[in-house]
Amino acid sequence: MTVDDTGSGADGDGRVDPEPAPDSADSGEDPLALRLEGLILGAERRYTPFQAARSAGVSMELASRFWRAMGFADIGQARALTEADVLALRRLAGLVEAGLLSEAMAVQVARSTGQTTARLAEWQIDSFLEGLTEPPEPGMTRTEVTYPIVELLLPELQEFLVYVWRRQLAASAGRVVQAGDDEEMVDRRLAVGFADLVGFTRLTRRMEEEELGELVEAFETTAADLVAARGGRLIKTLGDEVLYAADDAGTAAEIALLLVETMANDETMPELRVGIAFGTVTTRMGDVFGTTVNLASRLTSIAPRDAVLVDSALAEELVRTRVAPASEAAAAEEAAAAEKEGEEPPGYRFALQPMWQRPVRGLGVVEPWLLSRRGDGGRS
Repeated sequence: MTVDDTGSGADGDGRVDPEPAPDSADSGEDPLALRLEGLILGAERRYTPFQAARSAGVSMELASRFWRAMGFADIGQARALTEADVLALRRLAGLVEAGLLSEAMAVQVARSTGQTTARLAEWQIDSFLEGLTEPPEPGMTRTEVTYPIVELLLPELQEFLVYVWRRQLAASAGRVVQAGDDEEMVDRRLAVGFADLVGFTRLTRRMEEEELGELVEAFETTAADLVAARGGRLIKTLGDEVLYAADDAGTAAEIALLLVETMANDETMPELRVGIAFGTVTTRMGDVFGTTVNLASRLTSIAPRDAVLVDSALAEELVRTRVAPASEAAAAEEAAAAEKEGEEPPGYRFALQPMWQRPVRGLGVVEPWLLSRRGDGGRS
């Protein structure tokens, strides 16, 4: 919350004696909305922002920074905060005071948590809660069934959220520990892929909003499942586009081809194109940045329909790890040599075809390669 640096309600020793919460009739707010808020937050409104900051022993300036970072709206000096808000401030400030986090890092923690959970909350209300709270009987209103449904779901969803977060935290911590050095923890070599639905803008003009929403949800769900199942990480979704990353080139290539194949087998889906680049990537707050990411995006924009383009660095990595041959001629020579020795020829999974070099805005001249499957390699 963006708040003023003025307020009252503290006595001489800095403690705050909050006034009782206002009656809903006086505040003009919906009584059910206030009841739901109390149920979800587990506490009633007691503090103004100034009072909450004083109770937590935090300056108004720092409290304002934390609240802005968490994405909370400006409430001026309305009395709308609870004991939980005071405790959250106290915890964040305590991490700074103990030297575990710098103030800037604490603000980053607040911002990353706020942004992630805001989207989660919106999704759950829009796509989940609305369906469950449809009036079960004629004459009943949604408001009459919302409260008991939330009351039943809240503890289960809370436990599930903590479980998934711990799992993701463990996986992320494991990747950091395996990094070669301190620099690799922030600037790492990754394969980054963009998958983009072709002609999405035209679709938005032809399809009804509900149909479009269903298509986007199906695309994002399918992409998320494929990326996770193959060991990649979904970085973000942008409606008609998904961004993913993988620690090795082979995994990124497999995900890209699976995405194209899966979408091509679904008649309701537009065609797909994918671009992948391999190189140093800067990671911040769960997102990825840098020239490698920009190159992957540019490759996607020039990729043919239902095809995958990769940069020369990823092509070289596929060859180095022996999941793709340097050329079909080299593969044929290796197969002939293996046959002569009575051995099995290499079972390459992917094939690479060089494309025309071309200038790419902001990145100079790039050499894209068309990625495809080889019939003798199978799938991992």
